[in-house]
Amino acid sequence: MQNIGEEICGEYLNHVKLCDFVTYNVTTPDTQGEIDVIGIALNKKAIYVCEVAVHTQGLQYVTNKRPDDYNRFMAKFDKDIQYARKYFPDYEICPMLWSPVVKVSSAKAKYNTLMELERLVSDIKDRFGLELVLVINHKFKQALEELKKCAANEKAELKSNVMRMLQIEMSLEKHLVRLGKNNG
Repeated sequence: MQNIGEEICGEYLNHVKLCDFVTYNVTTPDTQGEIDVIGIALNKKAIYVCEVAVHTQGLQYVTNKRPDDYNRFMAKFDKDIQYARKYFPDYEICPMLWSPVVKVSSAKAKYNTLMELERLVSDIKDRFGLELVLVINHKFKQALEELKKCAANEKAELKSNVMRMLQIEMSLEKHLVRLGKNNG
């Protein structure tokens, strides 16, 4: 079962990127591990392979008491991209990393998560010729806003708990504005 971050990513792929299929926690048959979210857009012949890390205090994986974001995500995207190339050879591969809170450290800091993710973007471009999309910080917030707009435009009850919550929130906002106009 997907977690809340994976569902946000999946609903974005469904409603904004207009994927025909979205699936979660896909086990990769050739290597140990899984891909958090995959979206497939048939008409664009695009496959979105997404890793999602929803850490509310800031992204930072640690191995042996040392930051390990770069190595962890490089291994994940290496596996994800190999999977996509093998099973969807004619599709455009769109890797994405979703994380709402990525802290920006000072230039003097020993470790800077944002700089490590930028290095990851560069190395994936060099190694695979693909653009890793970082849906972090402001871009994560923007993705949520796009989902809110999609939810606000739907009249029928949405099945996804994330989308239903956004639908309720947007409906309540509209209702409260109307109440304010009638009571003012």
